[in-house]
Order: sequence, then structure tokens, then C-alpha cells
Amino acid sequence: MSNQHQSPESHDHGSVKSYTTGLILSIILTIIPFGLVMTGALSGMTTLAIIMIMAVVQIVVQVMYFLHLNEDSGPRWNMISLWFTILIVAIVVVGSLWIMFHLNHNLMVGM
Repeated sequence: MSNQHQSPESHDHGSVKSYTTGLILSIILTIIPFGLVMTGALSGMTTLAIIMIMAVVQIVVQVMYFLHLNEDSGPRWNMISLWFTILIVAIVVVGSLWIMFHLNHNLMVGM
């Protein structure tokens, strides 16, 4: 009998090298915005823009290296569920901002 685990999917779950690469990238993408905020080297809007860009890159790193959701791997339902989740989050965020804007606009009667 073999002690090897056989997965029903036909793809690997990652190697130590890919996990280490993902970890190092995640640490770098966390340290850069932290350092910018702590030192105050840039203006507020520039720092905010860099934080937003680093957050998006961090999400991509997490999805690729730790969740293994990339185009060349396995079942298509993984990518479909990822896009569905992104759609739902976008609807909730945009809807919340829209409601708050109109709530603020409608409550500012005397101004």
C-alpha cells in the first residue's frame, strides 16, 4: 500500500518554493506601505495611492500563490467562483457608497 495522497484534481497544490515566494512577496508588499506611512515621506494622496496599488497587488499575490487560482490550473469553476465573488463584493461596495451619497444629499436639507 502506498502512503501517497491522491487528489481528485489533476494539479499540484504548490511547492515550498512557490509558498516561500508568495510569503516573501506578501511581506514586501506589506512593508512598503507601512514604511511610507510611518516615515511620512510622501504626501497624503500619494501615500494613499501607493497603499491602494499595493493592496491590489497583494490580492493578486494571495490568489495566485496561496489559493492557486490562475488561468492554467484545473477546473474552470474555481475562476468562475472567483469572478462571482468579485462581482458580489463590487455590487455591495458600489451600492453602499451610492446609498451613503444619496443619504448625505437627502439629509442636507438646510444647506
